[in-house]
Amino acid sequence: MSGSPEALAALHATAFDAPWDAAAFAALLDQPGVQALVRDDGFILIRVVADEAEILTLAVRPQARRHGLGLSLVEQAAQTAAEHGAARLFLEVAEDNAAARSLYARAGFETAGRRPRYYARANGPAVDALLLSLNLSRPLPSGAGRAYP
Repeated sequence: MSGSPEALAALHATAFDAPWDAAAFAALLDQPGVQALVRDDGFILIRVVADEAEILTLAVRPQARRHGLGLSLVEQAAQTAAEHGAARLFLEVAEDNAAARSLYARAGFETAGRRPRYYARANGPAVDALLLSLNLSRPLPSGAGRAYP
């Protein structure tokens, strides 16, 4: 898969109910410090500013999930962020997204805060976002992400 805005948007659409379009990806990729780390069946988009980094989005094709790709991408993002001077890596995740929360817990992320009613839901009340952080000066948990080449 290429890292073009169109390719990222197409894959994002397979992974999210409210996907970002190619224009949104193009605008993000034009910003300083933003990088797309791309594999055939997934990608992670990060932004590094000074000594902090943020995971903007992580998308894995549904048929490729549960094989270690997501964790491998998170590890690659952590390594890339650290190489660019970041000491902490942050992200937001919907409180009701058990699969993503499990993935980030395996990678060593810890809850650092909450954004009430951050994620709108079409058929129900808005859901809180959990703000997670990872200290990049510590090694990742032993064995994390080793299943995916």
